Amino acid sequence: MRPQPTSLLLSLFFGIGLFVSAAMAEDPGATLTLRADATGPQVNPNVYGHFAEHLGRCIYEGIWVGEDSSIPNTRGIRQDVVAALRELEIPVLRWPGGCFADEYHWKDGIGPRENRPKLINTHWGGVVENNHFGTHEFLDLCEQIGAEPYICGNVGSGSVQEMMNWVEYMTSDADSPMANLRRANGRDKPWKVPYFGVGNESWGCGGNMRPEFYADLYRRYNTFVKNYSGNRIYRIACGSNGSDFNWTEVLMDRAGRRMNGLSLHYYTLPTGDWGRKGSATEFDEAQYHATLFQTLRMDELIAKHGEIMDRHDPQKRVGMIIDEWGIWTDVEPGTNPGFLYQQNSLRDAIIAGLNFHIFHRHADRVAMTNIAQTINVLQAMILTDKQAMLRTPTFHVFEMFKVHQGGTVLPIELKTPKYTLDGKSIPTVSASATRRDDGVVSLSLVNTHPTESIRVACAVGEVPLKSVSGRVLTAPAVNSHNTFDHPETVKPTEFTAALVEGDTLNVDLPSKSVVVLTLQ
Repeated sequence: MRPQPTSLLLSLFFGIGLFVSAAMAEDPGATLTLRADATGPQVNPNVYGHFAEHLGRCIYEGIWVGEDSSIPNTRGIRQDVVAALRELEIPVLRWPGGCFADEYHWKDGIGPRENRPKLINTHWGGVVENNHFGTHEFLDLCEQIGAEPYICGNVGSGSVQEMMNWVEYMTSDADSPMANLRRANGRDKPWKVPYFGVGNESWGCGGNMRPEFYADLYRRYNTFVKNYSGNRIYRIACGSNGSDFNWTEVLMDRAGRRMNGLSLHYYTLPTGDWGRKGSATEFDEAQYHATLFQTLRMDELIAKHGEIMDRHDPQKRVGMIIDEWGIWTDVEPGTNPGFLYQQNSLRDAIIAGLNFHIFHRHADRVAMTNIAQTINVLQAMILTDKQAMLRTPTFHVFEMFKVHQGGTVLPIELKTPKYTLDGKSIPTVSASATRRDDGVVSLSLVNTHPTESIRVACAVGEVPLKSVSGRVLTAPAVNSHNTFDHPETVKPTEFTAALVEGDTLNVDLPSKSVVVLTLQ
């Protein structure tokens, strides 16, 4: 693909950071103290969860191609996509929505595919949904990639009995109508379905409800979400849209004792304007800075919703489930606006790293997050075009950060200069550290500045420094991205700019970079 003039100018502008003089890196620009003698909470592996909705080309073409496709597949599921997703060690996958969940009737997606009824996907593009990818296919996908299923039930247009029957169909080993229907459709033993959401965005596309009304509905529907045959369901109530703190207050007060998790949705809009969100790749430094400023609001939202949850649940029994997050830009020109297909740049990788650091800081409350979405939609891991497939910069951050899954958070004290533009400031450096059971420490760092490298002097205290290794994700420009013609423009490489001097680790972070170090 031939770069457009605007892209070339942006690349030249943002690429200046690669030529910052070595003299600038001699003096520590930031300092970090790693408190290995103190420990924090464990990072729940589910913080690295994913979300796949019947939206655009996420399911069809992205995951499901059908058993008769020329694209190599296993029971209709793309083999190249499965292999790539297995690299991420995805702990949990949310399905079937999203807004689609509250118009999805699960019996339409079982039985012989040729007999499954078609419907119009009214939320996403008005296309025909043939229901070829249903319950059996989704749970097969989870088994193929090694993820636990998180299923979102239909409260908006579905009945209590419909939800109750679905749970029985999937998880019961009894001699009962729903379990026998499952057996008739080819699955003898029940699945384990550990996570179940009682509705989605009930304040909006899931029914435009008031929190008081939804709280009562949740209590009713949840009563009939049964635990069958040793399957224990973690019940997730629909939570707030961004800064709607009253929703959290009402739900915790009226239904908190009946839930295991409460969701939160927050998307990063580059412009802050839903009507004109901004391009995924064509942006200047002002919009780059504004986008990072917007994404860092996640910290404030988690803290404020967490304070409300703490008042009702001081033992932190109820987990915060951020099951939709990520950057949302305007769709790529020439694509169906209802398909939400957007490119994925180095900026998005930096956004992912910043959010993971926020989730780690709140690991005592944040029990799961699910990025929106896995393939071909919003901040995707993977893009496909017929036979072709590529890994996005965000994919690489997930792969690099998987070392944090299940790790114990180590407290850090970070002093960093600010990256200031147009009167607004964000930290130049973001960091997080975790320790595995075998004692290995993983330290991840993000340099948000688009043109300036920075030295971070890390006092590591009790952490043994027999060896330091790492990888870095950066590129010539913050809008650099992978295309089907050039699928490896942005990919991780070995990082060698970490030097141990006594008990200090000096790290020279390139501009616009994500670095993960292993300390042993």
